[in-house]
Amino acid sequence: MRPKRPAPQAPVTVPWSKHDTQATIVIAAFALFTRFLGLTQPTSGGTPIFDEKHYVPQGWDMVRSSFNPVLGGIESNPGYGLVVHPPLGKQLLAMGETLFGYSPLGWRIMTALFGSAVVVFVFLLARRLSQSTSIGILAGAIALFDGVLLVASKFGMLDIFQVLFIVIASWTLAGDMRQVHQRWHDAWLAGEVQTAGPLGPRVGFRWWRFATGVLLGLALSVKWSGLYYIAFFGLLGSFWDLWLRNRYGVKKPVAGTLLRDVPSALASIVLLPAVLYLWSWRAWFASETSVYRHANVDGTVADSDWPWLNLLPPSVGNWLYYHFSVLDFHGSLTSSGGHSHPWDSKPWAWLVAARPILYYSSTGIECGNGGECREMIFLFGTPPIWWLTVPILLWAAWGWLTRQDFRVIVPFIAFAAGFLPWLAAFDRQMYFFYATALVPFTAVLIALALGNLAQKGKPVTWKWVRKLAGQQLRSGQLAVVGYMALVGAAFVYWSPILYGFMVPEDYYQSLMWLPSWK
Repeated sequence: MRPKRPAPQAPVTVPWSKHDTQATIVIAAFALFTRFLGLTQPTSGGTPIFDEKHYVPQGWDMVRSSFNPVLGGIESNPGYGLVVHPPLGKQLLAMGETLFGYSPLGWRIMTALFGSAVVVFVFLLARRLSQSTSIGILAGAIALFDGVLLVASKFGMLDIFQVLFIVIASWTLAGDMRQVHQRWHDAWLAGEVQTAGPLGPRVGFRWWRFATGVLLGLALSVKWSGLYYIAFFGLLGSFWDLWLRNRYGVKKPVAGTLLRDVPSALASIVLLPAVLYLWSWRAWFASETSVYRHANVDGTVADSDWPWLNLLPPSVGNWLYYHFSVLDFHGSLTSSGGHSHPWDSKPWAWLVAARPILYYSSTGIECGNGGECREMIFLFGTPPIWWLTVPILLWAAWGWLTRQDFRVIVPFIAFAAGFLPWLAAFDRQMYFFYATALVPFTAVLIALALGNLAQKGKPVTWKWVRKLAGQQLRSGQLAVVGYMALVGAAFVYWSPILYGFMVPEDYYQSLMWLPSWK
């Protein structure tokens, strides 16, 4: 005789409190301070540096070619060659440049604001998953002290825009999973599940999932890698629906999921992002000088590998030709094809931040008694955070599979969405800034693990600890305090290569622990 299945449990909910609001404000204030500190300083003779040189002028071209506030402008300067990313990221840069002109503040203010918001939403995501303010604060502090998120927030590039949309999408996805779980539990208590037939009941419109689709569409409109999150988050949501139908005793959970959950999921997670992506190209369709806008007229399409595009309406065929050209460009940037870069790094190196990337360098500066100093800025992962990546992923997988710790599902899947596709395409030329979207979810998983650790161990009897803390601590709590102190100290220690502070040559060399960092 089969054992009786235990009764389903409703998701635990801890109401938002005054302490949550206070924590949010404090984290936001620290995020703004660290991101805006020295924001306008590193330039190349007053001009953009590193890959800012691609995106900042394109954003400025949007400002100058703006049709109206709705349509905006487009990158129409043929000197750019092929513009290889969708318009939204440049449109966001253009907003700052509209307010503050073609200046470091103009082309960096939006990234600093978005980067500050990333830290806040890491806190909010951890708070929602754990229903613990303390765990949320730990996650927010880890994100605050990570060098990759900091440096990505201080330059006029695209990654931090996409990262924010992805982190908020993870937060709304977690909200949808909690909401639909509660709806199922309420229906089960009311007896509606038992009387709804073999497919189970419908659960109503899901605004959190709709919001997830909006955010994924925005992420896709910044960079095509947003497609990975559409696929992974869409599958996660559908399998969560399947698990709930099975958990609450629906006789045909697979059929119920396919017929009652998947169609609306496709509308929210696939169709809606596609519509928003198309909307991001509105200025391209409105302009007569957009890149490849008239490729069918000058014979470019006819001489390409896709001449059949001339059979389509001109605007559609030219737009698709543009996309195929970009895809061909990205596909050709392979190591086996001879493409290399001194700061190239592969996905497995990202797991331990083995190969940072140099953004700014000023060497041979004379300082103090004729000594030599330098100013350097690296996209550099804070070691106590990044060196825990593999262990924390293993911990999350173990907790999910053996203890059904569902708190780890969203950050674990989000990390996989940002990592596995690049691993599959490892021959492509890659850089460490592709890993920017990984660290928010590492921070959340570390915070969840620290929350578990804080509950373990025996009480610490040292008087100075009790006096300093104002209460008796467990050894696990003391370990959490020690780890967070280490993260903060590491951030301060490596801050010269995160902010570009001028330091003596000897001190700079002391920061370069690994040969691969140089």
